[in-house]
Amino acid sequence: MPGRTSVTAFSITQVWQCVLGAPGFLYSPLCRVYNGAMVRVETVLDSWKTIRNDTAQAVEDMPAAGLEFRATPDSMTFRDLARHVLDAGSGLTGLLLAGLDNFQTPEFRDLMKQHASGLPTDADGPSLAAALRASVEERCAALAAQPPEFFSGMMTRFDGVKVTRLEMLQFIKEHELTHRSQMFVSLRLNGVVPSTTRRRLAAQKK
Repeated sequence: MPGRTSVTAFSITQVWQCVLGAPGFLYSPLCRVYNGAMVRVETVLDSWKTIRNDTAQAVEDMPAAGLEFRATPDSMTFRDLARHVLDAGSGLTGLLLAGLDNFQTPEFRDLMKQHASGLPTDADGPSLAAALRASVEERCAALAAQPPEFFSGMMTRFDGVKVTRLEMLQFIKEHELTHRSQMFVSLRLNGVVPSTTRRRLAAQKK
């Protein structure tokens, strides 16, 4: 289309420099084309839903006594990990939808609290799992309703890095994926096979 740059106008090397976040390329015109034309919002949202549903399933799979389990003495409890995933996901996307474009503001943590779940600190597994599922559905519906320019707009993360809103959404998803992995380790240490492994094993038997 006239007035638009295609990714094919760049070399394969340049594309990979963008994908891998090479210095000097992360905020180049190529990366803006890559993020706008090759990374689809609906794919990111669908992926986040999948990750979140497995997080919620992990909470349901953990026995009630295991909610206070810590993989190491100085780590978060399983329940705290689930609460952190819930409140971080709701808070960060809530601020995105509210139009905040500078997360490095001194009021950041207070603003995050405005989007917290409100669940008690000793919430049981079923309550946590239900809140995790309801939150991601609500946030994804609101994000899916945003225009393309919302996601291409620039913002500042809480660590000072400038990203597009779509890149921030990717960051939120990857943050949750990290903590979901921690939760899976806790499940394993309590003799529970995570849902992702159960699905893979079931598929192998077909």
